[in-house]
Amino acid sequence: MFERVLSFLRDLPAGASTHASTDDPRIAASALLYHVMNADGVRQDVEWERFKAVLAESYSISGAELEALAAAGERADNEAIDLYAFTSVLKRHLDADARKAFIGLMWEIVYADGELHELEDNTVWRVAELIGVERHDRVEARRKAAAHAPGATGTSSDE
Repeated sequence: MFERVLSFLRDLPAGASTHASTDDPRIAASALLYHVMNADGVRQDVEWERFKAVLAESYSISGAELEALAAAGERADNEAIDLYAFTSVLKRHLDADARKAFIGLMWEIVYADGELHELEDNTVWRVAELIGVERHDRVEARRKAAAHAPGATGTSSDE
């Protein structure tokens, strides 16, 4: 019996273990932050640096641990077919205030390059809806992030 279990585990595809790890709220958050960073199809260095800074600040990590979390988020996002796999994890693990704060982090990454693209706006809107963040809280978080982003441009569909 034990040999059959070992054989089954050896035959699992190499990427199978990464799917289970998306139940980790840190990886789910990293994947969503990575996703919004790439929503407009252009990943700028300033966005990548802000992405890593948000992860470092949020989880008090640095060095190899930070690089591993950023890479896990990128990998999870690239393998995902939708956002629900990540948003459902955050909704289960975060209270209402933490979910609002997470939307604020997404806006920080959106405005890292000083521009709001309609695909970024749409991504934040969809994530907010899926994790239960009200429209007025999403809009307020966007306004705060835009106010702290020098030369921020672009308009939201909420305006």
